Amino acid sequence: MDVTITPLVIAVCPSLYLKDPETSKLGKRIVAGAIDLVDEIGLEQFTFRKLAVRVGTTEASVYRYFENKHKLLLYLVMWYWGWMDHRLTAALAGLPTAEDRLRRAIRLLTETVAEDSDFSHVNEVKLNRIVVAESLKVYLTRAVDEDNRQGAFQYYKQLVERVSGIIREVNPTFAYPHMLVTTIIEGGHLQRHFSHHLPRITDAPRDGEDAVVCFFTHLAFKTIS
Repeated sequence: MDVTITPLVIAVCPSLYLKDPETSKLGKRIVAGAIDLVDEIGLEQFTFRKLAVRVGTTEASVYRYFENKHKLLLYLVMWYWGWMDHRLTAALAGLPTAEDRLRRAIRLLTETVAEDSDFSHVNEVKLNRIVVAESLKVYLTRAVDEDNRQGAFQYYKQLVERVSGIIREVNPTFAYPHMLVTTIIEGGHLQRHFSHHLPRITDAPRDGEDAVVCFFTHLAFKTIS
């Protein structure tokens, strides 16, 4: 019997795009090109004109998919969190204890990312570097309340809630699970950034350990114990 395998789709909030880039070859090229270009030159130097040249289309065509580069960055960051939430669900399946699930979740949220062959138009390694370097710019804006009202941050909130639930399993009396999870996520990004660019303000790994994973695992279990 033939079995049809449905491709995994990360369905990002429709308010972030004018036309869903997942529905066309050009849209996927725009996403792939944006990841390459923002990773290379940073968001400040990134423009839709440069992106159009990179993917071999017109600037007007890019604007048919995204209103501006803030919306495009928000799309990329939320796609990443949708992908991470999918990975987290798979990684936690079958683990016997809440402690095991929490350790696995912290590792997934703070370790170095590997490329996922399920999405040929998205380089998750480059996208992770963008999330580390640029993602705070999608939250620290005047538009954040409106973006939130429109559902833009759903994947991020869903992932935080999932890990917060594990923390509540480990210690039902711990009062600040969401704060702890977002501290692990954003703190992990900062420590990765520091280790590459400002190593004197962070700590080097010892004996081949991943210092970021070890630190935040230690921090979490000490905090909730």
